[in-house]
Amino acid sequence: MSKKKKIGKLLLLAVALLAPCTASGQDLLARQAPIDRRATRVDTFEILSLKEKESRENPASQLYQDWSNRYAHKKEDNMPEKYTIDLRHFCMPTPSRVITSNFGARWGRQHKGLDIKVYIGDTIRAAFNGKVRIVRYESGGYGKYIVIRHNNGLETIYGHLSKQLVKENEEVRAGDVIGLGGNTGRSTGSHLHFETRLCGVALNPALMFDFRNQDVTGDTYTYNKETYDEESAEATRLRGKMGAGSSRDLAKADEDVTIGQPNFAAEGEVPRYHKVKSGESLYTIAQKRGVSIETICKLNHITKTTHIHPGQILRYS
Repeated sequence: MSKKKKIGKLLLLAVALLAPCTASGQDLLARQAPIDRRATRVDTFEILSLKEKESRENPASQLYQDWSNRYAHKKEDNMPEKYTIDLRHFCMPTPSRVITSNFGARWGRQHKGLDIKVYIGDTIRAAFNGKVRIVRYESGGYGKYIVIRHNNGLETIYGHLSKQLVKENEEVRAGDVIGLGGNTGRSTGSHLHFETRLCGVALNPALMFDFRNQDVTGDTYTYNKETYDEESAEATRLRGKMGAGSSRDLAKADEDVTIGQPNFAAEGEVPRYHKVKSGESLYTIAQKRGVSIETICKLNHITKTTHIHPGQILRYS
């Protein structure tokens, strides 16, 4: 047999011997593939579970370094230059449409939120889903207040409450009742002090919340450090307090101001308010609105001898 033929036979023999091994290897890979896919699904499920657990323990953990009940707010080192905040699935914290003080400079200092007219005992609700971080009392500032960190990155602060109805580390849903309106702390009259903060930095709530229309300004709001100041000033012009002792929805003294909340089912009767005109008394207002003086006094926590003045807002139902 020639050398050439011997080499050919050896090659054929090698191929024959390797063929079963190759087929066996392919079979092994085929059997391994479903196992790999199942392992991938398990890994993905575990990752999602860990992310969900982390979100419950520390909402918006990608922005905040830790979860602490020790401070009301502090600036985070990683405050982004730009950040988009999801405003969907919201609830207005109060059905009141009356803004009594804007965000920004006030009395020689910066006012870090919006003041919304509410009465002692009025219901205050969580603006978004989240977790309660602070429930505390501060005599020289917020009074009884609550801080909630939300899944969308915001933290909201509710100040001057008469009662807090949640506890620290409690998870809440948008619309959950968290407290009652009041006049505690550094306050000259019952109202809700409402703040919106991103990484500890106060942002103008009027950029996101339109209290007069009881709505948010859009599905999202994108914070941009370069354009923020200009946008904040414009938001105040469009949605802030209209002037000393007035607001656009109370511009006509004869108008009956009805306060509603279109995105949340109201409980009980919708509150109604009257703006006091010159020469009016509790008696004439009661006659005009078809209610008793006692009802007006009870709703506004005043007595029959309390002096009322033009421009004052009185609840009558």
